[in-house]
Amino acid sequence: MSPFARSVVVGGSGAVGDMFVGLLRDAGSRTLVVDLVTPAREHDSCLVADVTAPGPELAAVLGRADLVLLAVHEAVALKAVVPVTRLMRPGALLADTLSVKAGMAAELAAHAPGVEHVGLNPMFAPSAGMAGRPVSAVVTKDGPGVAALLRLVENGGGRPVRLSAPEHDRTTAATQALTHAVIVSFGLALARTGMDVRTLTATAPPPHQVLLALLARMLGGSPEVYGEIQWSNPRAASARRALADALRSFASLVGDDSDGVGPDGLDGVFEELHRFMGPELAARQDHCRELFRTIHRTDEEGETDP
Repeated sequence: MSPFARSVVVGGSGAVGDMFVGLLRDAGSRTLVVDLVTPAREHDSCLVADVTAPGPELAAVLGRADLVLLAVHEAVALKAVVPVTRLMRPGALLADTLSVKAGMAAELAAHAPGVEHVGLNPMFAPSAGMAGRPVSAVVTKDGPGVAALLRLVENGGGRPVRLSAPEHDRTTAATQALTHAVIVSFGLALARTGMDVRTLTATAPPPHQVLLALLARMLGGSPEVYGEIQWSNPRAASARRALADALRSFASLVGDDSDGVGPDGLDGVFEELHRFMGPELAARQDHCRELFRTIHRTDEEGETDP
């Protein structure tokens, strides 16, 4: 039996919201989708309403819910905190799926410090499925509802990773904003060299093939989503500055003359990066070998050259 007899997923017609609707319903929760439009398949289980200004019907629904999950944009979620938490019954759980957590933590501290709350952030595209994948969990106020929802994520195959709100936003600035900036910048640089991509794919060593694959994957997504990741995280700008500074440092080491790197030009950089990777280095090297085997569909030991 589900720990949440009645659940409300606001924004349940979106990809992330729909994933959690499925998770809750599979666990036996009677789950209502609340959205501004009715999804085609949700005729009998969707309430069209504005969560930032609940009318009588939505107010009654929120008052009966064991879990209210906000799977909406940050501006909507923050505006909804006060009206939603005032309507929720004591002991009910509030959750969100925002990609930035500091704002929600501050809003709850200011207006609803007694409400049990966890912010979830699936670190993958919903279409990839939850099995084996990390779900960041920022607990603002712990309690039995939080524990129950995290168990539900685990039972669905997800891997909850607990972080504080500042830790979450620093981490996603690196794992998402910085990573996407690297990939798009790599693509722009290639495009501006005038190279033919068919020649590149025919001749590229494995590291380049991986970067091309990452670029192709991003191009299959939404520019708006990737853009929001960049501008919504207040720590993303510093991550991009670090990237620009690192590229300038690299350029200063290798120089612009034909002589290239001096005998010790990159020694210090490699030493710094060895220290940064620490005990994770060997495991990541093994991971890379497996990745290269996948690219070449071979059982050989993988590539070691650049």
